[in-house]
Amino acid sequence: MVISTTKRERAGNPDRVEPNTPVTPAVFHILLTLADGESHGYGIMQDVGRITNGETRLGPGTLYRSIQRMLVDGLIEELAITLDDESDEDRRRYYRLTGKGLAVAKAEAGRLADLVDAARKRGLISGRTGNGGGTR
Repeated sequence: MVISTTKRERAGNPDRVEPNTPVTPAVFHILLTLADGESHGYGIMQDVGRITNGETRLGPGTLYRSIQRMLVDGLIEELAITLDDESDEDRRRYYRLTGKGLAVAKAEAGRLADLVDAARKRGLISGRTGNGGGTR
């Protein structure tokens, strides 16, 4: 059983995810990767490692559970791409953001930016961007 970490709107459409609801780090990493364009699962894992300078590794279990929940929540969609030499069982699944997924990604990026600003004002990190600006 997969439990979503996103709030659902009570009135109206029960499947609508509120864009301003915080998401798990794994979901945000996937959204961030797909904001650059479509990708398959292995490509998402590689990109997460690249954008975090190897500090975050999404394992297959976390990745595919998150992808399944994101598909159900309408944050991403699977593309029908098949290469000539791939059977349906062997083909890579490609994913892309939906409009809702983009809205959630933007809201989460804004929420995190606000937290970074607050941490900077409290002297927890320097004014630099990127890794290494604070204490660990």
